[in-house]
Amino acid sequence: MAGRFPILYIAEAGAEDAVMSSGVLAYLVEAMPQASFTIVGSPQSAPLFADTPRLDRLIVLEREKRLDWLGLWNQVRAIKWGLVVDMRGTTFSGKLSRQKRAVRGKDEAGFHKVELAARVLQLDEVQPPRLYVSDATRASVDALLPHEEAPLLVIAPGAEWMGREWPSERYATLASTLTNDGPLAGGRVVVIGTEADKDAGHTIRLAMPRHRTTELPGKLTPVQALAVLERAKLYLGGDSLWTQLAVAAGAPVVAAYGPSDDTVRGPWGGVVVRGPRSVEEFRKIDPGLNQAILHMNEVPADRVLKAAKKLLAERG
Repeated sequence: MAGRFPILYIAEAGAEDAVMSSGVLAYLVEAMPQASFTIVGSPQSAPLFADTPRLDRLIVLEREKRLDWLGLWNQVRAIKWGLVVDMRGTTFSGKLSRQKRAVRGKDEAGFHKVELAARVLQLDEVQPPRLYVSDATRASVDALLPHEEAPLLVIAPGAEWMGREWPSERYATLASTLTNDGPLAGGRVVVIGTEADKDAGHTIRLAMPRHRTTELPGKLTPVQALAVLERAKLYLGGDSLWTQLAVAAGAPVVAAYGPSDDTVRGPWGGVVVRGPRSVEEFRKIDPGLNQAILHMNEVPADRVLKAAKKLLAERG
């Protein structure tokens, strides 16, 4: 191992959960310059940590099958770990040779995921989400964005479930208002997301002068998305991975929420705009929170715009 103190960090399988806990890993990176890191993640969460400093290995646990865990055991069992941090709360980590082990317990009601992550290391201060971006990754993003001084408004209109998607037409209205004669006048709009978000990106582009919009859905790795978000003067999104990435990148965040409990999973330190209904009221309509219902239609554009202008004024 390159470092004198090897740390094994087992990240959550879910990408959003892994981002919300990422401040714990960042704390270790900064507090222990003598440490090196082996990180275990799923196909969804592992790419988030690709640019972590002093990263010895990034191991992808493809599935949650017994044979896959056995394969992981064969890769890590021979090492005497200085510290094992288990964000999945497994019994697996307890079988490894190590000096210390920090393991996540069951979540407690009434606490945000970020707060619960800090408890794993018994930290006095909550560590905000933070992920790392290398100079090489930033350079790869340079090729995708025009070289200009205009402020960037980054928008991620998509979500994994349509019930959490705010209408793309409202994002388009805000993009036009903010960058035409608003506080981001003359700015560039950058749309990020998955391939499935391309149509929403087109809707936003059509509301803007063509030369001031860059559409990148499906074109960015998670760390490349972070490199874009680092430059954002403002980020707009909903309950999605992209919003959590914006928080980890340090961007000013305004997010539209509806059938999601933002007190548990909202953007840490960001601004959340909700409609008139609570999560409990949404559950009465949609008990499993999985129906093909456009729940987010009730979040008005003027409230999100007001929140965005206020945040920009506060940030100067």
